[in-house]
Amino acid sequence: METISIQEVLKLEDASHYKFHCARWNGERQPLDVYVEDKNTWFEWNTWRSSKNEFTRKYIFSLIDFYPENNIWLFGGIYEVLDRPNIPNSHSYKIRELTEYSSYVGRLKVYLPKPSRGRAFYLEHHIEQMVVSELLKEPYSGEYFPGYENIDHDFSTLVSIFKNQKSDWKSALSNIKGVYVIFDKFNGKKYVGSAYGEHGIWSRWSCYIGTGHGWNDGLTALISKNGFEYALENFKVTLLEYRPMKTDDKTIFERESFWKQVLLSRGAFGYNKN
Repeated sequence: METISIQEVLKLEDASHYKFHCARWNGERQPLDVYVEDKNTWFEWNTWRSSKNEFTRKYIFSLIDFYPENNIWLFGGIYEVLDRPNIPNSHSYKIRELTEYSSYVGRLKVYLPKPSRGRAFYLEHHIEQMVVSELLKEPYSGEYFPGYENIDHDFSTLVSIFKNQKSDWKSALSNIKGVYVIFDKFNGKKYVGSAYGEHGIWSRWSCYIGTGHGWNDGLTALISKNGFEYALENFKVTLLEYRPMKTDDKTIFERESFWKQVLLSRGAFGYNKN
C-alpha cells in the first residue's frame, strides 16, 4: 500500500523553523488523556519550559503519544513561539496556535517510530519518517468501548472517558450490574466492589471519578492522606464480572464476597474492610 507523508498533508515550507514537541508520559499524566479531558490544559503543555530552553525555534510542531497503539501519534497542533521568558520549570513560553492547521488537530494520526528519550527535537531530523496512519472523521475523544471482557484501564484514562460522557461507554456500563477490582499499582493492594443500583456500573464508577475513593472506608483514608493525584497515578480498574440489570442484588453481593476471598482483598493485602 502506498504511504502518504505528513508533508503531503501539512505542506510545511521549511522544517528547520520548527522544534518537534514529542509529547509523552511525563511521570504523572499521559498527554493523550490530557488532550481528551481539557483542551486548555493541552495548550498549556506546549508552554512548559523545563530547566533548559528547548523550544528555541519560531514554531512548535506537536505530536501526542497515542499510547493505545504502538508508534502512533496524534497531531496536537502547530504553535508560534511569541516570547521565551527566562523562567525555567514553569509554563512560561508565550505561544499562539496556527489556526490553518486546526482542522487536523486530534484527527490526524501519524506513524513514527518512537524517538530517543526527550521531548524536543529538530523537526527536519524526523519529518521524513512521519507517515499518515489515519485521518479520523472527528477529533479523538477517548478510547472506544472495548467490550466488557476487556475493561482493564488506568484510572486516569477512565477520568477522561467519564468526564466527556463517552456515549458508547455510558450506554454499555449503565445497563449492567457487576463486580470490579481497583488495583493500587504502588503497593499491590486491591479493593473489590460491586455495582447494583439503577444505573449500574456507570453510576458507581462515576462516584470514583469524582472523589478518587467512592466513599469506601479504606480508599477514603488513602485518598484523604495522599490526594486525588494518588488515584490518577496508581489506580487501575478491572471489571471482573458483569450481569444483566434484572439480576437479583443478592447474587451480586455473593459474587463480590467470592472475589474478595479469591483476591485476598480483606486485611493486609487489600483495602476492603468487610
